[in-house]
This record gives sequence, C-alpha cells and structure tokens, in this order.
Amino acid sequence: MIPEFGQLALALALCLALVQCTLPLVGAALGRADWMTVVRPAAAGQFVFVAIAFGALEYAFLHDDFSVSFVAAHSNSALPVFYKATALWGGHEGSLLLWITVLAVWTMAVAAGSRSQPQEFASRVLGVLGIVSAGMISFLLLTSNPFSRLIPAAADGNDLNPLLQDPGMIIHPPTLYLGYVGVSVPFAFAVAALLTGRLDKDWAKWTRPWTVVAWIFLTAGITLGSWWVYYEVVGGGWWFCEPVENSSFMPWLMTTALLHSLAVTERRGIFKSWTVLLAIAAFALSLFGTFLTRSPVMISVHAFASDPTRGMFILGLLALFAGGSLLLYAFRARNLEAEGGFKAVSRESFLLANNVLLVVATIIVLWGTLQPLFIDALGLGKISVGRPWFDRHFLLAAIPLVALLGIGMHTAWRMMPGDALWRRLRLPAFVALVLGIATPFVVFGTASVMAVLCVCIAVWVCVSSLLDPLRRAIFRTGAPLTRGQIGMCLAHFGVGIFMLGATVASSYNFEQDFAARPGDRVQAGGYEIVFNSMRKVEGPNFVADEGEFELRDDGNLITMLRPQIRTYQVQRAPMTEAAIDTNVLRDVFVALGEPLGDNAWSVRMQVKPLIGFLWLGSGIMVLGGLFAITDRRYRVAVRQAERVAVQPAAVGD
Repeated sequence: MIPEFGQLALALALCLALVQCTLPLVGAALGRADWMTVVRPAAAGQFVFVAIAFGALEYAFLHDDFSVSFVAAHSNSALPVFYKATALWGGHEGSLLLWITVLAVWTMAVAAGSRSQPQEFASRVLGVLGIVSAGMISFLLLTSNPFSRLIPAAADGNDLNPLLQDPGMIIHPPTLYLGYVGVSVPFAFAVAALLTGRLDKDWAKWTRPWTVVAWIFLTAGITLGSWWVYYEVVGGGWWFCEPVENSSFMPWLMTTALLHSLAVTERRGIFKSWTVLLAIAAFALSLFGTFLTRSPVMISVHAFASDPTRGMFILGLLALFAGGSLLLYAFRARNLEAEGGFKAVSRESFLLANNVLLVVATIIVLWGTLQPLFIDALGLGKISVGRPWFDRHFLLAAIPLVALLGIGMHTAWRMMPGDALWRRLRLPAFVALVLGIATPFVVFGTASVMAVLCVCIAVWVCVSSLLDPLRRAIFRTGAPLTRGQIGMCLAHFGVGIFMLGATVASSYNFEQDFAARPGDRVQAGGYEIVFNSMRKVEGPNFVADEGEFELRDDGNLITMLRPQIRTYQVQRAPMTEAAIDTNVLRDVFVALGEPLGDNAWSVRMQVKPLIGFLWLGSGIMVLGGLFAITDRRYRVAVRQAERVAVQPAAVGD
C-alpha cells in the first residue's frame, strides 16, 4: 500500500501546486490580500506531500519491493544499501521525482525567505514557482509514474547500472539538481518583476542571493561530476563535451552572466533587460537539459529514457515557460530604462563585455551540441562533434573572457582614467608575462603558443585577484574588504587556478599503453611500474580481477596501486576501476585493460600534471560563492525591508 500512498501524495501535491499558481497570482492582480495569503500554506503542503512521495519510493527501494516496476528495473536484493537509496535517481522516473523534490525545497526556502518582501511581489514569485511545480508533477504523473505496479512481482531486480554503483552517485546528482533546479528561483523573480513592475535595485538585491546559492550548487555539482568521470572512466578524462555534460554547463554559463548582471543592476540600476533575459535563458537551458536526457534526439551515457512522448512533454513545458516569459518581456521591454550611464573604461563596461562573452560561449556550446541533429535533419549526413571541436571554438570566447576578469575587478564604477587603471595592473601583468612564458619551458622543457598564452592568462587572473586583498592586508590601505568583495576575489582566483590546471593537464599529459605480466617492470612517464600479481576479489554484488602494482621513483616505493576489472552478478558488463596516486603536483593513473593471454594484461598508465588544480580551483570558486552569500548587505536589506513598507515601482508609463 505504501507505493499507492506515494502516488496519492503526488496527486495531492499537484492539487496544491495548482492552488499555489492560481489564487495568489489572481489575488495579486485583483488586490485580494486574502487570496495571496494562501500561497505559503499551499507551498508548505506541496512540500509535505512531495516529501511523502519521495519517502514512499525510497521505502520501496530499501525494502526490495520488486512489485514496483521502477524498483525492479533499477535495484537488486544484493545491491549495497547505500546504493539502493541512491538508485532512486538512477532512472528517469526517480530522477524526475528528485527534480520535483528539490523544487519543493527551493519553494519552501523562498516562502520562508520572502516574508520581508511586499506580499504582492512574494505571491507572484511563489505563484510562478507553483506553475513550474504543477507542470513537472503533471509530467511525472501522466507519463512517468514511479509507483506503477509490476504484476506479477519480479523475483529480483535488474540491478543498478554498474556505472552508477559509485560513491559519486550519492552526492553528485542531488548537488547538481540543487543548482539545476535552483535557477528556477531567479526565473520566478524575473517574471514576478515583469508582472509587478518591480525592476529596481531592491529587486536585484532580493534576487541575487538566490542566484548565488544556485550558482554554488551548480558549480559544486558539475565539479563532482567531472571528478567522478575522471576516476571512473578508463581514459582518465575529466570532460568529454557530450550532450548532457553540455546541458549542465550551459545553465552555469548563463547563471554566471546573470550574477554579474545583477551586480550592475543592484549597484547602478542598469542592465535591467540583460538581467531579465539572462534569468529566463538560464531556466530555459535547464529545462532544455531535462529534455535532452528524456528524448531520443541525442545519444548520451547520461540519458534516462528515449521515449518521444516524454521528450515532447518537456519540450511543451519549455515552450510554455520560456515562450510565455519572453512574451511578457516583449510587452514590458520598451519601458525598461536605465537610471544612469557609464564610460568605456568602467566596471560597467567590463561587466557588459563579460556578459556578452559568456552568452557567446553558451551559443558555441549550444550549437556544437545541436549541430549533429540539424545536419541529420537536413539530410546532409551524420557527423560527430567531439572534444576537439569544442576546444577549438570555445576557447575563442573563453580566453578573452578570463583575461578580462583580471581587469574588471580593478576598475571603478561609471568611469576610470586609463593611466590609473594601468598603474594598478602593471605589476600583475609583468608577473603573468614572466611566469607564463618561463614556467612551461623551465618545468616541462617545451611549450606551444596556446599553452604559453593560457598559462599567462591563468597567472594573470590569479595575481590580479589577490592583488587588492594583499595590498590592503600588507599596507593597511583602504577600508576592509566586505565578504562580497572577498567572495569575488576568491571566485576569480579559483577560475585562474582551474585554467592553470586545465592547461597544464591537457598540454603535458603523458599516456602509455603496454602489455605486462606479473613480475614485469616497466619504465613510463619518469616512474617505474612493477606488476606484482593478479588475484580474484569478491564484492557484495560483483567479482573482480585485481592487479597489484608498485609505483616507484628512482627505486623508492611511492605507493601500491590496485586497479580492478569488475564483473557484476546481474548486469555482466565488465567495469574498470582505475587506481590513482595523487599529490599536489600530479596524478599517476593506472588502469587494467583486456587480458591478452599467457597471463599477460593490457595496462594503461598516465601522468597528469596539476590535474588536481581543476577541482581545487572549482572548490575555491564555491568558497567564494559562500563568502558572497554571507555578505552583510543582504542581512541589512532584510532588516530594512521588515521595517519599511516598500511600494512597487512602476515599469509602465
């Protein structure tokens, strides 16, 4: 009966979502305060029922209820309990339920955090989130019921995809969804602003913290996914530019642009149109990614389903949400006037350039993702667009984008003399030039033009980001940095660290495949690999061939490496588990390949310099976001809003 209770809870959540998206919006339009007060109880009730549905499906997984079709398809009695819990989001239906649950969490957070805002505005924000909830719950109930019964019940389940039986499955999808779904909040604020006429500095100040939090989760989720694919995939790659990876990256690019645009709107009251359009675009790209994973138009290792009906339903929701919001924008856009101007050399101009380049980068990724589909639809053949294409074209926008980071943070608002800006930047420019040219040649003995250029830019951003904090700390000049300013410096410093790691790891990666038998010694990548032995290892639901390797440097033992090839009991496909030795400066990556006969095995060995800087840089970016979200001005704004009744500012004439 518990699955039926879960399905009933979903139906009741849909009813409350419909209440949440009708009465408050109509009440706000008619000035009915009693109707608007319904919005928070409806949001709370929806959260409770969605949580019940989520708990019911988790119960079915944990108790091996193979009468539930989804459980039978994605679990097994021998599956470890922590993978049974995470198997819920290992397939289409469960992942969509996770999507809806995360949206309910965000809605509750907004309901609690918007009490200091005008009732009319908060009702519209929550009403828009209610529309999104109603659409997604309808999608789940009509096309993808996770509680469908299997009659008769299966004796056992088909097991979870071996690729997903990894600790990364526990933290990566929920974290990514918190960011992926979180972009719906700035979207709701943007639509509410268009409806209310509240496109002012206060609106930007209310929207920005929610955008920062969504950006933090998006950054963390993408980073965790990159790390997971790095150690799980035999090739040791960290990003493959495949469609679903791109579908999470594009909202991140748009949300990053939105953050910068909100900063200008909050401070100067300009870029209003940019800000609204970026909020709409970020959410539209989030829904587009959801469509990609649930339609047959793209082949991806991340794909949950290939049912055209499901894909068309999501496409319809995308058309409704994006099309409706853009239509509303079209009615309001002519009245969105800026409150002031700025000169060519100013922080505003650099932030505008930043936004343009981020949008261009997004368009490049989008075109690369959809290009094979368009070529095929036009009957021009079939093509594959892979990592080399994206590297070549994406860098056209990424390189100037990152270079500008080191300039924009040192410029003043409205106007700054060029000579004053140069005095601030000449030291980091000199350091970047010297280190960027010298490092590749001194450390690695060779360098390409692209490697030198990217290292120069990476060092440039790092030094520029630390310049102001260090100057204030050492010379005690100027006012102490706010948490928001510290967050900005940390985030930009993280970008520089990430770029340095990506450049060095890509340019100076060493890779060698060789055949070896137990007892063999192989020199590779400046290290000695000693193949000691092979043995059989039994796991909870798999058996594995495990090799034991010594990693030595100048005869000294560094560590023991034990890569595996696993064969799972139900899904018999072999899985490679690499062994990695990590330190600050490099990773040594060893993976077993196919047995070659006569007790010989294929072995892949890679040395990846500074690969850890990828995740270190991303972690620093997340830390920067955490500093920014705790800035004092947001707490002060809330207290002021609680004391002062703010009247809506008219957008129209």
